[in-house]
This record gives sequence, C-alpha cells and structure tokens, in this order.
Amino acid sequence: MISSSGSSFSLLCCLVVLLILPFSSLSSDPDSLQDFCVANLNSSISINGFPCKPDAEVTSHDFFFDGLIKEGNTMNVFGSKVTTGNVLAFPGLNTLGISMNRVDFAPGGLNPPHSHPRATESGVVINGKLLVGFITTNNVYHSKVLTAGQMFVIPKGLVHFQLNVGEGKAHTITAFNSQLPGAEVVPLNLFASTPAIPNGVLTKAFQVEDAVINAIKSKFGS
Repeated sequence: MISSSGSSFSLLCCLVVLLILPFSSLSSDPDSLQDFCVANLNSSISINGFPCKPDAEVTSHDFFFDGLIKEGNTMNVFGSKVTTGNVLAFPGLNTLGISMNRVDFAPGGLNPPHSHPRATESGVVINGKLLVGFITTNNVYHSKVLTAGQMFVIPKGLVHFQLNVGEGKAHTITAFNSQLPGAEVVPLNLFASTPAIPNGVLTKAFQVEDAVINAIKSKFGS
C-alpha cells in the first residue's frame, strides 16, 4: 500500500520534471557556464561545440571579426554569396549561442531554398529589394518584398529563400540564435549530394522521367 506522503512526493517529483523540461527548448544552444570560451578549432577532442582555448592564450583579437565587411563574389549559378560569421570563422562565438551572415545578391540573384536545422533566423535588408519567403510545415507559403531597413524572421528549420527583385545589387545581414546554425540547401541536397540520391527516388518524388533528373544534376556538376 502506498502512503499518502509517498504519493505526495511522487506527485511533487512529476511536477518538478514537467516544469524543468520546457526550459531546455528555450534556446538553440546550451547556456554558457563561464564568461567566454573561445573555440580551439584545432583540438582533437570532439564535443557538442568546441573545447575552450586556454585563458592565457586568449587575446582581444578573439572577440572581434571583420569578415562581413567585404562584398561576396556572386559569380555562380545562383547569383548570390553567403559569407558566414559563425564559430568556424569567429571562434569567440563559441558557447554564446549567436552568429551572423552576410548575403550578397547580383541582379536577379537567388539565395536558393534552404533551411537552418539549429536556429531561427532574423535579418535586415541593407540595400536593394528582396522577395523573402518561407514555407510552413502545413505547406503554407508566406512572403513579402522588402527594401533597405526592413526586417524578416524565419522560424527554426523552415525552408526559405531570398530573391533579388530590384534593378541593382542587394545584400542582407542575418542573425541566428546558434553559433553554428547549419544550412541545408534544397537543390544541392537533392541533386548534388555525395553519394548521389538514386534517380529512382527523385523521379518518383517529382513525377518526372529519368532524363529530367539527369539534366538537373548536370547543372550542379553531378
């Protein structure tokens, strides 16, 4: 027979667990346990993130980054260039749960449909005119044409894109709630993976002939 005190204790434990569980999902990356943890990108230790550089080796240089100053080279099939400001480029971001990108667009350039599996994205158009859109898990498409100074937000993990619909160049600065948000670029994932996805999967998924899949793969060097 279970005593009333034992039953109350079990109920209390259950309530504590229910209260604690949601907090693990409030941020994309775990909270830092110290002031900073500049990433040691050369460490042979593999963890969820990067080991800290010894404090004695940390300098002021570790906390500043000028990698987003220069315009990216948009001479590619999409006419856009993403310059990353994540922990791999800026080790001072390690454990801080943030990062930024710069995206440059040639006239007509596209940042193709992609998703960030580990982060929500927010961004501001610095110059130009962009069509920004994303698709929900209910297959609803949301979009708007934005100009300089206007912002957008893309919920974590949703497929989205930006298309330059202005007459000249454009660029955005985007921010993420992860030091390494990751990017799954849909056309490259489907048609330029290594090893390649079998044509039989793609012909069935897109309801087209084998020749169509081969023609698309050829665009990406596959």
